[in-house]
Amino acid sequence: MALHDPLIGTLLDGRYRVEQRIAAGGMSTVYRGTDTRLDRVVALKVMHPSLAGDDGFTGRFIREAKAVARLAHPNVVNVFDQGADGGTVFLAMEYVPGRTLRDLLRDCGALSIRAALDILEPVLAALGAAHRAGLVHRDVKPENVLITDDGLVKVADFGLVRVLNTADGAATSTTATAGTVLGTVSYLAPEQIRPGAGTDQRVDVYAAGILLYEMLTGHRPHTGENPVQVMYRHLHEDVPAPSLAVPGVGPELDAIVAGACARDPKARPYDAVELLAALQRVRRTLTPARLDAEPPASTRPSPQYPTSEPTSVIRPAAGPAAPETERTSVLDVPPELMDQLLTEPRPYDEPAPVRIRRPGPLRRLPRTPLIWASVLAVLALLVGGTTYALSGALYGTVPSVLGKDRAEAQRILDGVGMHGRFTEVYSETVPAGQIISSDPGVGARARKSDAVAVSVSRGPKRIAVPDVTGKSAEQAAAALSGVQLARGGVTETYDDTVPEGSVISSSPAAGQRLPENTPVSLVVSKGMVPVPDVTGMSKDDAAKALQAAGFAMQSSGVNLFGTGKVSSQSPAAGERRPQHTVVTVSFPFL
Repeated sequence: MALHDPLIGTLLDGRYRVEQRIAAGGMSTVYRGTDTRLDRVVALKVMHPSLAGDDGFTGRFIREAKAVARLAHPNVVNVFDQGADGGTVFLAMEYVPGRTLRDLLRDCGALSIRAALDILEPVLAALGAAHRAGLVHRDVKPENVLITDDGLVKVADFGLVRVLNTADGAATSTTATAGTVLGTVSYLAPEQIRPGAGTDQRVDVYAAGILLYEMLTGHRPHTGENPVQVMYRHLHEDVPAPSLAVPGVGPELDAIVAGACARDPKARPYDAVELLAALQRVRRTLTPARLDAEPPASTRPSPQYPTSEPTSVIRPAAGPAAPETERTSVLDVPPELMDQLLTEPRPYDEPAPVRIRRPGPLRRLPRTPLIWASVLAVLALLVGGTTYALSGALYGTVPSVLGKDRAEAQRILDGVGMHGRFTEVYSETVPAGQIISSDPGVGARARKSDAVAVSVSRGPKRIAVPDVTGKSAEQAAAALSGVQLARGGVTETYDDTVPEGSVISSSPAAGQRLPENTPVSLVVSKGMVPVPDVTGMSKDDAAKALQAAGFAMQSSGVNLFGTGKVSSQSPAAGERRPQHTVVTVSFPFL
């Protein structure tokens, strides 16, 4: 029997009424509530009391929540307010009706390429906005991707966010101490596992790559019987190509996943903006058939498909035993177990035993091998030193020029002895004049004599609608296709001046500028109007029929008391004439 939640029905901070429990994890519980001042539905994220009592954790949580509240982006769940009511620390956030990406994957399994990209692109747009604002999410996973009822994608739960730079220039973050691992195990970048390793926005890039792999294949790339096994795979095993599980994925998306999930953070795209640009370039090369191809039946969900991974704090008992369930966690890893994770190879499918190496008896080595070893070591140092010096002269590390203008980017490249080859490309997300990406990517080693290919945004691509009036419908469609617009619906109407079958007008009109592949509707002339047959009709009926067709009527002959019938007409029935033409009708002489 479920226990009653004591918060339901209460009023937090005299303002927020707690109404319904939505989700629960190890760090917080989320409720649906009402802001009684503004009379709007909100989501209330309440920290667990065990964490709320930690002043340091609470302080960082609130401080960083304020930073996220300043991040205004349509694909980020807005933070409205934060507060504390007694021992209850909470955030008031935008309430997003719909479901999570985890729900979608649980119901559908692998997604089509188009569906996966339609979800990942707004996720990357949200993360890119955060990265450019100096924020790192650090807990990107399907549970934190919300899909509204009308298809809008939003990134939620910046609870583990890291603020790269504060006002005073110091870095602050909700970080774990040495020997602990913070985050969701399935989506951890290797540097999040290594003690003391620095982390930056590229941990979100890594998690986004895992997200893409999971959407394309229906399962996570690294699994294990316990979190330690999964962490070991992140450290020592590359993420496999998704095409190994779903051959239709193809090498282009394999390369995206491999780049985003590189174990060396310097080999990944610099941030989510650069990954988004690469993803959009790949998307433009894919045909509609590939984008919409259904994944094989083997990728559909099974009853054993993993459930959601709630955010939690796991503090296992003393000793090497790892938690049985994989969770988003602050995971205390004993030092000896961490040493094995980092240095000792072992079969991936075995549990991680704790072994303490004991030194064996020392043996005196023969003198001659020691001399040769010393000589070889000196030679190696000399050769290595020369190679390093030459390497520094010939090679350099590609700096970040993303978001800069062309002049600033060239100045930065000049500063490290490199030069750029600039190319303008369209972008729906990066303002005109700013750098979208570089090849080689940021942090890569490159020859200084080789140009760095730099893509500069031209802004959104907009195409002027061509003038297709007077053309046939087929010619108009070809003209629209030639400028990368699409033909929309075709409406036919009679016209006195435009020949039959020719375009009268388009909507939008000629000259308007539209996004690529926007449909343009056409109005096509049916030519002049056929004269209706009014013979045998009374004078009144004939007048009505001709008027309805757009003609005027005059009569000849005698129509005594209006009872006669039309005996002939000119022009004859069926002849095509411009509207408003006068049709003469004759009545018999009485």
